Amino acid sequence: MKNYIVIIIASFSFASCTKEINIDLNSASPQIVIEGNITDQPAPYTVKLSKTVNFSESNNYPPVTGALVIISDNTGVVDTLTETISGLYQTHSITGTQGNTYTLKVIAEGKQYNAVSTMPYKVNLDSIRFNPFAIPGSSTTTFGAVPLYLDPVVSGNSYRFFLSANGKAAKSYLVSNDNVGNGTLNQNPLFSQDVEIHAGDSVKVTMCCIDVNTYNYYYTLSQLSGNGPGGGSTPSNPPNNITGTKALGVFSAYTMQIKTAIAQ
Repeated sequence: MKNYIVIIIASFSFASCTKEINIDLNSASPQIVIEGNITDQPAPYTVKLSKTVNFSESNNYPPVTGALVIISDNTGVVDTLTETISGLYQTHSITGTQGNTYTLKVIAEGKQYNAVSTMPYKVNLDSIRFNPFAIPGSSTTTFGAVPLYLDPVVSGNSYRFFLSANGKAAKSYLVSNDNVGNGTLNQNPLFSQDVEIHAGDSVKVTMCCIDVNTYNYYYTLSQLSGNGPGGGSTPSNPPNNITGTKALGVFSAYTMQIKTAIAQ
């Protein structure tokens, strides 16, 4: 999480509540990084607070300790998180429920940060299909993993995927939405430059249904890292949903599903 290359801080049209933060590429004061998640999986959930470091420094991101971190939802639950280890804050009572809206409040070092995320309703991941692709100039055949799901007729759905083969996880930011193909069966394969899928490989796909702010955040990261269709773009900071004092990172409420299959 350097000050100068924002794509290192991560772990998806832009909404009016998002914003971009410009960092001086030559000299910048440390900024707080907020990484918080609520899922439909069993609690507890965590919020990680850290600070950026100079580009020339080692990847030792200082934790932000002693903060007040509160997550509440639209049903009236208010959960004050406990710092379990330096910079990592854990929930006690709040649960992740589809359709609920979650509000994060962080007070750290005399400054306040806020974020809101609504957990989308789950779109069912049916199975994984494999599309073969011949590598030009080679007799080797690789596969793209196609997560098969029927996008709802109502538009505005966004997704993030995690891909691994034989236990090796892809580092790419894999996101999509229904701007194209709304209400149809997904036919788009997942690819990553650092994970090749061959016949007989054990492949795992994790599908997350995310809100538009989370999509914008990770889509921008995919463009900055060169994994998007544009092949990379000029470094800048991804838009996020954190308001109040400026900060990096994102707070996201999302659903999760996992499917595994053997490539063939």
